[in-house]
Amino acid sequence: MFLSVFEMFKVGIGPSSSHTMGPMVAAARFLDRLRAQPFTAHGLAASLHGSLAFTGVGHATDRAVILGLAGFAPETYDRDEADAAMARIRETGRVAPSGLPELVFRPDTDLVFDRRHALPGHANGMILYALDAQDDVITQETYYSVGGGFVLTEAELAEGADSDDGPPVPFPFKSADEMLDMCRTSGKTIAELKRANELTRRSPGALDRGMGTIWQTMSDCIDRGLATDGTLPGGLSVQRRAHAIHESLLAERGRNLVPPHTINDWLGAYAMAVNEENAAGGKVVTAPTNGAAGVIPATIRYWLDHVPGASRRRVPEFLLTAAAIGGLVKHNASISGAECGCQAEVGSAAAMAAAGFCAVMGGSPEHIENAAEIALEHHLGMTCDPVRGLVQVPCIERNGMGAIKAVAAASLSLRGTGAHLVPLDSAIETMRQTGADMSEKYKETSLGGLAVNIPNC
Repeated sequence: MFLSVFEMFKVGIGPSSSHTMGPMVAAARFLDRLRAQPFTAHGLAASLHGSLAFTGVGHATDRAVILGLAGFAPETYDRDEADAAMARIRETGRVAPSGLPELVFRPDTDLVFDRRHALPGHANGMILYALDAQDDVITQETYYSVGGGFVLTEAELAEGADSDDGPPVPFPFKSADEMLDMCRTSGKTIAELKRANELTRRSPGALDRGMGTIWQTMSDCIDRGLATDGTLPGGLSVQRRAHAIHESLLAERGRNLVPPHTINDWLGAYAMAVNEENAAGGKVVTAPTNGAAGVIPATIRYWLDHVPGASRRRVPEFLLTAAAIGGLVKHNASISGAECGCQAEVGSAAAMAAAGFCAVMGGSPEHIENAAEIALEHHLGMTCDPVRGLVQVPCIERNGMGAIKAVAAASLSLRGTGAHLVPLDSAIETMRQTGADMSEKYKETSLGGLAVNIPNC
């Protein structure tokens, strides 16, 4: 099992990796299929199912599909160009992706939110169609957005595809137990195991540059969020708060009024800054998802800015360790809120952040595994019930709490020997089982929980 650090951490756009990035990626894949086929399509259509149908409007899924079919991709997304393209498509009823003829696509009629028929493979399902001049289907494909921007076709999902393309890796761990055993046998840290695996796919320089880009994008996102105030889009009139909290913290520091608990406010401000940017449709890094994108950057920024001896040179060690844990969670359970609730998003992010923080604080592989387990265990059962289908309430604050839990989990682990009762593998399996048992009302459908109990929404 190999999931690259660049699969766990992908530069993309908000507000959702599964509901925005994934559908845009699926549309791009469908266009590639059309470019490769011998016959020419006249028009396009799409249907969204399950969670994509129920919360797609609040997650900008419709916009993502429209722009994806027009040739836009998350990694090269430009907001001004996208806005102009959206206006043009709505006026003309046509898209003009590169390498294909102009195609009929009328968003109001050709994009259907089908809330009645869920698809069998995953809660985030969509079907894309190519039509002839008589509106008969000549090509169709079912895609599943399985969380974190990962997209599988119906056939790939059935085959259990899990990014195993490429040469064999030297440390192919599929469980935390295997990972720890390989650390003991090789004498390597978790980050060193992960780095050795990554080097089968790219050069040392490319790996280091890529991880540098990941952290720089995360850091820039924090800075933008801390510098910006105002009201978030979507109709809930949610006010950005990270800027004001940060200004207040800076003022307290200047007057030497710093209560011990204030460190939680710094963590919260960093995480909320990221998720306010995400809610506004800005550039973020999946970590491992957009909805949980603030936890890991906040924990890294806390370490760099508030812990003596921290060095940016060790950020790759943090990211590699976190990616190793995230890969285990994705392979053995899920990072999708639509599949397992928010325990799979913020819970997974907290486990990853706790592991990375523990590593750069000098923890052994056993300490790191324990830190990840503590963080995940104390998110078990967390539902995904976004108010009005927007990635705002409770999502933004929840990232702050996830970062706080991550630091607390790592600290608690470092105070011990690394020995503990509940293995990380057991916590991951418990999360999977809990997600399977969880009512669909609490899995990113906005049909239960806070989503139906907030007045005037």
